[in-house]
Amino acid sequence: MTRIIVTGIAGKMGSRIADLIRQTPGLQLGGATEAPGSFAIETMLPEGHLIVDDLSKTIERGDVIIDFTSPASTLKNAMLVAEHRKAMVVGTTGFSAEERSKLVQILAKVPSVFSPNMSIGVNVLLKLVAEAARLLGPDYDIEVLDIHHRQKKDSPSGTALALAESAAGALHRDLAKVGNYHRHGEIGPRTPEEIGVQTLRAGDVVGTHTVFFGGLGETLELTHRATNRDNFARGAILAAQWVHDKPAGVYTMADVLNLK
Repeated sequence: MTRIIVTGIAGKMGSRIADLIRQTPGLQLGGATEAPGSFAIETMLPEGHLIVDDLSKTIERGDVIIDFTSPASTLKNAMLVAEHRKAMVVGTTGFSAEERSKLVQILAKVPSVFSPNMSIGVNVLLKLVAEAARLLGPDYDIEVLDIHHRQKKDSPSGTALALAESAAGALHRDLAKVGNYHRHGEIGPRTPEEIGVQTLRAGDVVGTHTVFFGGLGETLELTHRATNRDNFARGAILAAQWVHDKPAGVYTMADVLNLK
């Protein structure tokens, strides 16, 4: 039996992950946390555990910690996970380059999965985008469109950046140099190597990502639409099942799904 601790259990992702853990044979919800001051603190879970405000109060109850919270919270939790030699699955997005680098250094000490998107479909899309970019070559313009609900805090999404990086890598381009995230006014024609990443935020859209490959006389579009959060939750649970007995290191969903 693999015991999983869910951080941020009262959130949209945390609550779905907890529900699906309960439905998955061989898994047990070992504990849960919420942010200090949350209405959920001290709530009793059906498993008999109290929701606590600090991972240190419950970490010994779990084998794997699943974290979809915030960059600051995830970094704090990761340090605790490394200290206690547990396994970890991180789906948090919105890290700065410095935060991401620090997190990867911490996660490398334990078995961990860190991906900007836990969806199986999105991770297949990442591979397809790289292959399409390689096959179509430099004559096709690449644009990424990221659509999410109005409450999403980071922009572009981690998934949009990963898609752009996948295309850039296949064409041996540096996204830091060719990424274009803003277009307004008299900007002139696009450069041959740029990769546009544009963002829409509206309503309750769970998440839609489209990669456009624009050639002369044709356009190829690859799209993933999330209709609810279960695809992310199921991916996180699959990652937790896969990683708990692996050697220390930072893995991705491509490793979990054997897409490399």
